[in-house]
Amino acid sequence: MNLIARVAVAAVVLFASACTAAEKPTSAYDFKMKALDGKEVDLSKFKGKVVLFVNVASECGYTPQYTGLQDLYAKHEKDGFVVVGVPSNEFGNQEPGTDDEIAKFCATNYMVSFPMLAKVSIKGSSAVPLFKYLVSKSDDTKDVGWNFEKFLVDRKGQVVSRFKSAVDPSAEELTKAIQAELAKK
Repeated sequence: MNLIARVAVAAVVLFASACTAAEKPTSAYDFKMKALDGKEVDLSKFKGKVVLFVNVASECGYTPQYTGLQDLYAKHEKDGFVVVGVPSNEFGNQEPGTDDEIAKFCATNYMVSFPMLAKVSIKGSSAVPLFKYLVSKSDDTKDVGWNFEKFLVDRKGQVVSRFKSAVDPSAEELTKAIQAELAKK
């Protein structure tokens, strides 16, 4: 490779590295996703709020947790708390529906009023960037293991806690963590 070609390759690599570094997320609020209705959701709108991101599914043994998640949201929304549901069909094909079907299911069966994002992939190399970020910033950096795992994010968008599927929304460890984050202004 001649000198001009080497300089050109080096310039491209340097430019690509600079672009990647500039775009590297620093919080969970640096992402844009789609809602169930197909509209773009800029997660920066949650800056200053405490958010519980939960991967959800309609046909899972943990699906009744929607009730507890809705209760948490209703109880603490006025304090700056948001639950964000993120449907995924990666665990036992337990979320087979379309985004419209998921929205109808949640509204009809659980009166869900918290934000719900469009169905996405949340584990492995095909995971959406938001979940890659959440997993990478939690204490346990293993892939999401099942439906209804929960990531608690502080007002600055930093992951502060991760809760496995079996942790019910009313569990003391989860409610105390939420209250502790809400107490921080």
